[in-house]
Amino acid sequence: MNSTWRDAPLVALDLEGSGAQDGADEAILEVAVVPLRGGRPDRDGVYTTLVNPGRPVPRRPWLSPGLVDRVLSAAPSLVDIEPRLSAMVNGTFLVGHNVGVDWRLLHRRCPRLTPVGLLDTLRLARHLQLPGKRSLTALLASFNLTSRVTATAPGSQPHRALWDTVGTALLLETLIRHGWNDEPGLDELLATASVMLDEQPAATRPEQPSLLDL
Repeated sequence: MNSTWRDAPLVALDLEGSGAQDGADEAILEVAVVPLRGGRPDRDGVYTTLVNPGRPVPRRPWLSPGLVDRVLSAAPSLVDIEPRLSAMVNGTFLVGHNVGVDWRLLHRRCPRLTPVGLLDTLRLARHLQLPGKRSLTALLASFNLTSRVTATAPGSQPHRALWDTVGTALLLETLIRHGWNDEPGLDELLATASVMLDEQPAATRPEQPSLLDL
């Protein structure tokens, strides 16, 4: 691949799920997809929605405020939104923070989705050996991006799908600028921060922390 990373079909994605302790029954509760145009989030192309899991979801400390049964029961089902997800995701590179975890859940629930690759901002941050915590919120704060994310994702907040997706999209460009003097090619970026589509994450939320710990 010789094209630059900015020319590549990149789509940032984040899911909010019921938690890995549900095992094979983990449900998607919220999803956000943000296309990147020229390496930056395309506000006009944003898609975000709550998802009706079809069952009650117990309140847990890591579930974001607002993801409650009363609200989720009025949301569309995953079957309803899958065509929209397919149109936005198929043939693209999915960008996420610890993207393997979200892809594992998304692929389990929507096996017909066919991105061509995964690009992980957490893996990129580790490669750059940045100091301090490497959670999404910590990295955004360290680069003074928090207020910009909030302005770009009005009505959302940290640990909700839209806010985290926009944050990931903005973080990607910032990390690349931090790590390269010149624009890297897509192949160089993938060699540094890609995750195989069939690669299992080393840790898939084994024990969920409180939001206060993130």
